[in-house]
Amino acid sequence: MTRKFLVVVDDSPEFKAALGYAARRARSTNGRVVLLRALPDSSDEHWSGVRDEIRRQQRAEAEALLARIGDEAAERSGAPAIFIIEEGDAQDAIRKTVKADLDIKILVLAASAGTRGPGPLVSAVLKQGGFHSGRKLPVTIVPGELSEEDLSDLA
Repeated sequence: MTRKFLVVVDDSPEFKAALGYAARRARSTNGRVVLLRALPDSSDEHWSGVRDEIRRQQRAEAEALLARIGDEAAERSGAPAIFIIEEGDAQDAIRKTVKADLDIKILVLAASAGTRGPGPLVSAVLKQGGFHSGRKLPVTIVPGELSEEDLSDLA
């Protein structure tokens, strides 16, 4: 059994800190990094052809992004990253992913530093105590402004 560290790939500036921490922890424990990209639900589209094309484009963009980030994760962790793409909001995607893969042992999130709050996923964890996937899953929240040196020191 390989310990897996789940990181939600989003466009936030603090994402890099979560990835860096997870990759270093994976290296130190002979684990793997799981990169999850949640695609927004495009069910509001009126024409199925347009909706299908939007989904194809979103998926292609997500695959390219995960491949690029996966290279960095593999270099830092010492093992190839695992890619998962789910439709829907990030919280639902986390629930589904954690339920499907029992080797995921830790969810790694990074909190935003600034006046806009810690971010929606960190806020959800703080308010709800997790994502209620049907099993207990530790969540590691790292400060989003950690430097590479800080990350090396922690993990």
